[in-house]
Amino acid sequence: MVDVAGKDETKRIAVTHGFISMNAEAFLAVREGSVKKGDVLGIARVAGIMAVKKTPELIPLCHTLQVTSAGIDSP
Repeated sequence: MVDVAGKDETKRIAVTHGFISMNAEAFLAVREGSVKKGDVLGIARVAGIMAVKKTPELIPLCHTLQVTSAGIDSP
């Protein structure tokens, strides 16, 4: 284990983009919130934020990061 307590704090920003393909009918249902199983975009936001909080468990050899904010946006 390496002691990093004496290092200066740095501000880092990570941004990622994704693409999801679906037919027009499914897209309208998601945008209008009329999907039978509920708010698809809301669930996606929660899942994304949960993934950010679990970064060290999801990415091999990644140390724990102090995350100060996370946001999931859709156009």
